[in-house]
Amino acid sequence: MKQYEHGGGLPYQGKKVELDFSVNLHPFGMPPAVAEALRNSVELFQNYPDPECRELKRALAEKLGTDKERILFGNGADDLLYRVFQVLRPQQVLVCDPCFSEYERAAKACGAEVRHFGLKPEEEFSIPAAFAEKLSSQTGLVCLCTPNNPTGKLVPEGMIRKIAERCRQIGACLLLDECFLPFTERESAMHLQEEYPNLLVLRAFTKSYALAGLRLGYMVSSDPSFLQKLREAAPVWAVSAPAQTAGLAALSGEDVIFEARQFLRQERPRVTERLRAMGFRVWESDCNFLLFQGPEDLGERLLEKGIAIRDCSNYRGLRKGFWRIGLKTREENDRLLEAAADLKSGGTADDRQET
Repeated sequence: MKQYEHGGGLPYQGKKVELDFSVNLHPFGMPPAVAEALRNSVELFQNYPDPECRELKRALAEKLGTDKERILFGNGADDLLYRVFQVLRPQQVLVCDPCFSEYERAAKACGAEVRHFGLKPEEEFSIPAAFAEKLSSQTGLVCLCTPNNPTGKLVPEGMIRKIAERCRQIGACLLLDECFLPFTERESAMHLQEEYPNLLVLRAFTKSYALAGLRLGYMVSSDPSFLQKLREAAPVWAVSAPAQTAGLAALSGEDVIFEARQFLRQERPRVTERLRAMGFRVWESDCNFLLFQGPEDLGERLLEKGIAIRDCSNYRGLRKGFWRIGLKTREENDRLLEAAADLKSGGTADDRQET
């Protein structure tokens, strides 16, 4: 059976999953206000959705403190990602490894050459200054994720500025994927767009509000003509009525993202230390998921207990034995930790290998 390329796919392969740590969503799931709004709006879903997402755009612009004309919604962040490639048609794209695989897939879909810059585990997968130096006159687009997926590492603002400036010098665009940024203490790079109109910021309700099945993402750009091209590259009704309803409810409800950040501030180091105490190598993360290295059969053995974790061996630069977990509630995290501890105490030869 073909390996599912992203997290969340095991149930669709007929696997029994009680706890799915392979996805990186809000640790407490969909906000109750969103679920209630969806239930109360079912009769409205027989109508066509607003193709301009006007109410949602106004609400988000107010929350972000920006002009609504700088926002474009899509059927998830990946929809907008593919549209960027379709509109720009870059000759060459630069990505770092490991990173979200859809950057490369979108590049190949439009015939672009993909150049890879490998990040080093021994350097905490940090992006060095040499990354910006890899941009050439053929580079049309740079894809950068902050915090990076699957490492969880933030890109320093100084580095973002340096790359954006180099992109401006050669006439390239910088696509900054901030889908996981709300789970960190970092301010968005949107404030840099006045200085760097070549900077595109990509975000999603998918992660922040656990709306993965509804598909709702957005892009912020200071170039309205570019957003218009992206708009024209999609079907008229790109965002469904349920997705718009959910988005409005999420924005008007309690600040569940602030609640998640407070929780992660305590829970992330706790889970990190527990995993390290078991002998796993765990990299420091700035967001709601952790990358660690352990036994190559760990995922298979946890799945026997109904627990799914993300096998990261299909990320460029990683290999078998690299795993990622999206943090959940304390009780759910404890179930994972207890299951992993039980397996470690079983003592297979694979468990005893150096990590």
